[in-house]
Amino acid sequence: MIDTSTQKERYILVSVYGEDEDRAESLVNELAFLTETAGGEAVCKVMQHLEHPNPATYIGKGKAEEISLLIDELNADGIICDDELTAIQIRNLSDILKVKVIDRTILILDIFAAHALTAEGKLQVEMAQLEYRASHLAGIGKALSRLGGGIGTRGPGETKLETDKRAIRKRLSSLKAEIKKLKESRNTGRQKRMQSGIPVAAIVGYTNAGKSTFLNRVTAADVKEADMLFATLDPTTRLCSLPDGMEVLLTDTVGFISKLPHNLIDAFRSTLEEAKYADILIHVVDASDPDLDMHMDVVYKTLRELDVTGKPVITVFNKMDLVSDEDGLRDTRADMTVRTSLKNGEGNEELLRKISELILKGQKHIDTVIPYNEGDRLSLVRRRGRIILEEYTPEGVHIEAYVPETLGI
Repeated sequence: MIDTSTQKERYILVSVYGEDEDRAESLVNELAFLTETAGGEAVCKVMQHLEHPNPATYIGKGKAEEISLLIDELNADGIICDDELTAIQIRNLSDILKVKVIDRTILILDIFAAHALTAEGKLQVEMAQLEYRASHLAGIGKALSRLGGGIGTRGPGETKLETDKRAIRKRLSSLKAEIKKLKESRNTGRQKRMQSGIPVAAIVGYTNAGKSTFLNRVTAADVKEADMLFATLDPTTRLCSLPDGMEVLLTDTVGFISKLPHNLIDAFRSTLEEAKYADILIHVVDASDPDLDMHMDVVYKTLRELDVTGKPVITVFNKMDLVSDEDGLRDTRADMTVRTSLKNGEGNEELLRKISELILKGQKHIDTVIPYNEGDRLSLVRRRGRIILEEYTPEGVHIEAYVPETLGI
């Protein structure tokens, strides 16, 4: 019998940390999950306490020798470091260890390259990859050429590692022009949504918290769901009917993660900024994750970097069916919180009611009579507002309702 299965690449995970060992260990565990998502296997974790990473080799000389022995013992294909390395660090480690050297940024870019489906997503990933490679040409080519294919070599330009900076700058210029056109198209669509008067809620959260699950459960969306990091990259917007008859546009966004590469934030800014123009934010949190507090901090920090501040927030503590102790579940930065198990449908109705409540806080109250010959105006209020009172009078339809400020009623 011939074994045709694909062998997973085997990696040793390496981390340098300062004071907070618990946080460092949590990040290395996440790095293992990222490695698995990229199709690799983490065979060992090596952590070193240093005040600062070694500028030449990231880890100390003795630790590098220790890892070299582990590579032979475990038959590892390479190492993955839990920080972004400089070109010098990549080159020196590659020379010492004689295997592929990958950092956290390369790994995340590789996952994005594998999961980007739309034209815009692919362009954004390629731009982030090229910007990274432009600053690491001295080391990345040698490091990744030790083994053909595999993690770190996927995506646009994967056979162009030898391309010089001039060629990369030319391609980057072309990519930025294409992305600018797509951004203008996105802005046009966004303006139409805003003019429609339908409130917009952006779904944000740490990667794999359950954002796509929520969108699928309350709308007719068919967004990919998987127990992996960055299962979906391309934002999806769907119309959702709330229990009180109102409608809301729900927009799924790219999941956040610790040490999200700045190249990716810049490349995906136009899609991440969907949250900037939303009326409210729905912050989905994996309540079963032991690092949920750290993950919530990362989400709020990333939102600040995107200048998404001052928005009403509902924090959704998801996966409650996996939680045994609920005492520590709180978010003092949110306007409202709700506890759900989105996959099982538990708490979904309460969440939709909370969304209605929060939206109404940002709407205006009207009490007016609409003449019978202004049927379009009346229809708009019925469709976009929440009717409190509707009665027919000789002058027209007496309406009391809550409507979006942008509706102009």
